[in-house]
Amino acid sequence: MKAKVLKPEFVEELPQSSLEGVLYISMEHSIAVHLCPCGCGNKVFTPFSQNQWRLIFNRRVTLEPSIGNFSLPCHSHYFITNNEIRWCGDDYEDYTRRKRHKHKKRQKNFLLNWLHRD
Repeated sequence: MKAKVLKPEFVEELPQSSLEGVLYISMEHSIAVHLCPCGCGNKVFTPFSQNQWRLIFNRRVTLEPSIGNFSLPCHSHYFITNNEIRWCGDDYEDYTRRKRHKHKKRQKNFLLNWLHRD
């Protein structure tokens, strides 16, 4: 069964085993870990940095951007916003697919222009 909420727990060291519904946050190691909320039991690691995830804590936890577990068998994709899991649906998948296509097209045009410059 898909989880709807993750309870934040601030820890110094990440635990060896994780509980369902708990988001373990280590500020010392700049990472959060939780079990995939789809119920598959896989651990999900979200390191904090400018190029990865950003943690926002205001009594509740938000992780940005979305978490896409595309390397896991479940392929789950969701946001953690104010401790709540917001699942991404087909509309979001279509949107990201269109954005990736646009980005690749811009890259290709840039490279073609660069290669054929005077």
